[in-house]
Formats: sequence, C-alpha cells, structure tokens
Amino acid sequence: MSQSIAQLLLVGAGGFVGSILRYGVSGLVHRMLPMSTFPWGTMSVNATGSLLIGLLGGLADTRQILTPEARLFMFIGLLGGFTTFSTFSYETLVLMRDGEHLRAASNVMGTIVICLLAVWVGYGLGRVR
Repeated sequence: MSQSIAQLLLVGAGGFVGSILRYGVSGLVHRMLPMSTFPWGTMSVNATGSLLIGLLGGLADTRQILTPEARLFMFIGLLGGFTTFSTFSYETLVLMRDGEHLRAASNVMGTIVICLLAVWVGYGLGRVR
C-alpha cells in the first residue's frame, strides 16, 4: 500500500471515530440540558477538542511522543472529526507562540468573519426556492 493511501486511511479512520464521538458527546450534553436553547453541546465539543489538541500538541512538541502517523490519526483525523475548531485553535496558538501576534489576530478575526459570512451565504442559498 502506498504511503499516501495509508495516510488517507489513518485520517479517515480517525475522522470516523472523532465524528462518532462528537455526535455522542454533543448529544449527551444536550440531553443533560434539555431546556437550553444555547448550543452547549457544540461549545463543549469545541472546548474539549481544543483542550485535547493543545495538550497533545504540547506533549508532541516538547517530548516527541507522537509519530507522524499518530499525529495524522489524532490531530487531523480524530480531533478534526471531533471538531475542526480544535485545529483552528492550535494553529492560532502556534502563531502566538512564535511571536506572530498580528497573524494570530488576523486568523481569529478572519476566520470568524469569513465563516459567519459563509454560513450566512450558505443558509441563504439553501433557502432559495
């Protein structure tokens, strides 16, 4: 099996597991707060995923405990399937850690504005009859 196919399978397997976990965790939180109209399940998943990718990223950077294959499975696959917000958060942290504060702020503001605009446009397109 070629290396790129093996990499795709690692990412895909991680994404499969991460998506199932996102569904389960988010659903559990929503069931715990049945009267709430705030998206606590999504926020919980995003916060948990961000915590995990930060923890694993810190461990990987300082202790070199993850192989490239494990990083593919866990960072891109598992946590990417669990929440893409974790990747965004980690990449922003790396920019800040590297002293790229303007780029980090631009990433935060740009992502929020562009993604909100994109979801607004997509929602509008989805409502076209």
